[in-house]
Order: sequence, then structure tokens, then C-alpha cells
Amino acid sequence: MFSKEESKRLRQDFWIAFGKSFPRKWIRYHTNIKGLSLKFHFHLKFAMVSLDIESDDLEQRIKLWEKATSLRSILLSDYLPDAIFDDSYVLSNQKEISRIYVSLPDVSIHNKNTWQETMVFLNNQMQSLEAFFLDFKEFLES
Repeated sequence: MFSKEESKRLRQDFWIAFGKSFPRKWIRYHTNIKGLSLKFHFHLKFAMVSLDIESDDLEQRIKLWEKATSLRSILLSDYLPDAIFDDSYVLSNQKEISRIYVSLPDVSIHNKNTWQETMVFLNNQMQSLEAFFLDFKEFLES
């Protein structure tokens, strides 16, 4: 077990090391589409890259989700073949969002032996997700 401080320090160390290993400006929250963001996640049991649709306006969320899922076959064939589509993903704070994601199981932010594998996964998957987003941004925002 790690204390909260030790866990916080490991998280900081990981993200600093990731930034140094893969220095680039990621899109993440800067999609310019309200309610849509690209995210990195690394927890105790898995890592994930996701496209999150979390608009507070349900109609907007549904509209974005329908557009994103209409591109499903392209995303799976050309960008992220292992992507999972979940129209009702519940976050730890109980907020419901729609999420398209890829995950890497059996890695932990508390286990430095899994960091390199996780960094490569996060970098490669986010590059693919960003490429998809940039190729279809105009369609998603229309």
C-alpha cells in the first residue's frame, strides 16, 4: 500500500517522465468542440486513452455521439482497431458520459516496471486518436 502522498508523487513522476519521453503538445481539452475532449488515464489496474463526450446538454451529447459512432467503421479499420464504444460510461464521480476508448490492462501507476510499456501505449494510441479527430473534426463540429 502507498500513502496518499506516495501515490501522488508516483503520479507526478510518471507524467513528468512521460512528458520528457514523448515531448509534444497534445490536443486533449483543446478540441474547440464544446463537451468533447481527448484524454489520457493511468490508474492502479489499467491505462486508457479516450475520446470523451461529456456535454451537460444531453441533446448536444447525443448529437456528438451519433456523429462519432457514424464513423465507427473508419475508426476501427484505420485508427484504433481495438476501440470500445460506450454511450453510457459512468465515471468514478457517478457522472455519465459517452466514451470511445482503448485500454491496456494489467499495468499500474504504482508499478514502475509497467511505466515504459504504458508510455508507449499512451503515446501510440493518442497519436492515432488525434489523427482520427483531426481528420474528422469538421464533421464532428458541424
